[in-house]
Amino acid sequence: MKIGEIDLGDRPVMLAPMEDVTDQSFRLICKELGADMTYSEFVSADALIRNIAATTRKLHIEPAERPTAIQIYGRETGSMVEAAKMVEAASPDVLDINFGCPVKKVAGKGAGAGMLRDIPKMLEITRAVVDAVKVPVTVKTRLGWDHTQKIIVTLAEQLQDCGIKALTVHGRTRSQMYTGEADWEMIARVKENPRLKIPVIGNGDITSPAKLVEAFDRYGVDGVMVGRAAIGNPWIFRDMKETLVYGEVRNPLSLHQKFEILRRQIDESIGRIDEYRGILHIRRHLAVSSLFKGIPFFRETRIAMLRANTKLELFGIIDDVERKFASGEYGCGSDMILT
Repeated sequence: MKIGEIDLGDRPVMLAPMEDVTDQSFRLICKELGADMTYSEFVSADALIRNIAATTRKLHIEPAERPTAIQIYGRETGSMVEAAKMVEAASPDVLDINFGCPVKKVAGKGAGAGMLRDIPKMLEITRAVVDAVKVPVTVKTRLGWDHTQKIIVTLAEQLQDCGIKALTVHGRTRSQMYTGEADWEMIARVKENPRLKIPVIGNGDITSPAKLVEAFDRYGVDGVMVGRAAIGNPWIFRDMKETLVYGEVRNPLSLHQKFEILRRQIDESIGRIDEYRGILHIRRHLAVSSLFKGIPFFRETRIAMLRANTKLELFGIIDDVERKFASGEYGCGSDMILT
């Protein structure tokens, strides 16, 4: 699969853009573990052109994480074009436009998935951004605003006509938010449209290697984007890539290796910001990690992790959980493998 001249190989698996999740550290880890391409956190066009420090920091890309896309969102054509030029100066491999974020503070103001209620404006912005930069431009969006307006098949053609190089479709409407099941049959209809020539990337509910294989084999997408399933579980990319190559996970990481990855995330989050805010940032990864699912009294452990204010406290909790796994207190030995 290619996005412009960027060759991602056969059946690429990508890390989806997620606010407060896909910072540089997490992107690097996911890349090392098998992600073929990663995406930045959402970048507000308005905040970028106002030179807000927290936003401009999101533009930094390390060579080791490439290929990487920077994703922008906004509701005004002028600010989106200006922001696109600033993003291009940061030299991403791809510039992605967010027309899919459903949260109220974005969609409610007409940006993100809010653009699904103003298709002419969406197309105007897309066309203007494509014309303004040389970097390949892609779009990520949803099926439509609600179940009565699943317009994605026609919309995909319109976006292609604007000059985008690939389209990512999240298989839900904006009104669904993240509830219910993603409609992969609808994503397949986009891909099956003979008039659509650009790659189609599917997104939504890809939580296991088996679902990844189904997305490619049954629904025929060119690429798959993994979002929430990677939070706290970046090794999911390793398992998925091995399954695509061998038909199974041949060399799963050990429990200790996975705990070491979480410790690395904590260290790097603190190093990137500071101890207090770094721990606040990493808590969402820890709270949903599969490493802690199924352990006795998990609620108490989760609360303790969320209340920890120092690296020493947090590492102490994680060390204790790993020790109990190793000693068999959780009913399993140190050779246990969690996926």
